[in-house]
Amino acid sequence: MIEAVLQLRNVTKTIGKRNIVDNLSFDIPAGEVFGFLGPNGAGKTTTIRMIVGLISMSKGEAIVKGVPVRQNFELAMTHIGAIVENPEMYKFLTGYQNLVHFARRHSGVTKARIDEVVKLLGLQNRIHEKVKRYSLGMRQRLGVAQAILHRPSLLILDEPTNGLDPAGIRELRDYLRKLTREEGLTVVVSSHLLSEMELMCDRVAIIQAGKLVDVRPLQGYKDEQGTKIVVEVGNKSAARELLVAVVGESKVSERGETLEVAADRAAIPELTRMLVGAGLEVYGIHAVQRSLEEQFLEITGGEMVV
Repeated sequence: MIEAVLQLRNVTKTIGKRNIVDNLSFDIPAGEVFGFLGPNGAGKTTTIRMIVGLISMSKGEAIVKGVPVRQNFELAMTHIGAIVENPEMYKFLTGYQNLVHFARRHSGVTKARIDEVVKLLGLQNRIHEKVKRYSLGMRQRLGVAQAILHRPSLLILDEPTNGLDPAGIRELRDYLRKLTREEGLTVVVSSHLLSEMELMCDRVAIIQAGKLVDVRPLQGYKDEQGTKIVVEVGNKSAARELLVAVVGESKVSERGETLEVAADRAAIPELTRMLVGAGLEVYGIHAVQRSLEEQFLEITGGEMVV
């Protein structure tokens, strides 16, 4: 059984009479890139801030490598590296000088470790330049380098792709994958970009109004729930009536001149036989993958996932 690096147990944050985060509970195993996904104000950043101790929990516990954050904060934090919002750097210093400075906060971070992290994040060519000359993507990578100097088990990144261009986003994504592979890190990331979450994460927690809606493998989401069947027929209204009677009204929708049925590709032969058997002219029937946006809009009741 894979060890859980981070466990949330009924984590709650109450402000006034309102639960900003409401009884969140889930486990994140080692070596996974895990995403927080939800509409604006869902409680993603609040959850991250509670895990790293920037704000207190009203109830519940976050457990990092078996260490409860509320009961033993200092020991728990030795297992965490984090960037909440933007990485803070001394811009008048070089990238290397920044890393040396941050290394002093942790015992046992050697020059060899600093050099190892610089190479791991692909910073060798510009590490001796002043940070004020770095692009946002370079500063993000330097921030990640700083966060993993002390060999944490868990790296937490709050909106790391904010402000990055497509090349910078891809670069960061590749380095995060490299860290999980070569350093054995578990990465928790929040993002407002659905397409990036799909490419970056193994699983996501969908959070809405402070509550956990679901925790799902992204590939599983595509395989299990991501298919729709597009039907082009001569008599659309008659076909719709027939399909609704078989699969239910909620699974049939109209898109221009076609009908869309929320069903797996394996249903195509049966639906075709049924339509043809009813005397309808079928001009085309094929399966397409529903976008992640469509799936998450559905599960969050129509609210845009950000």
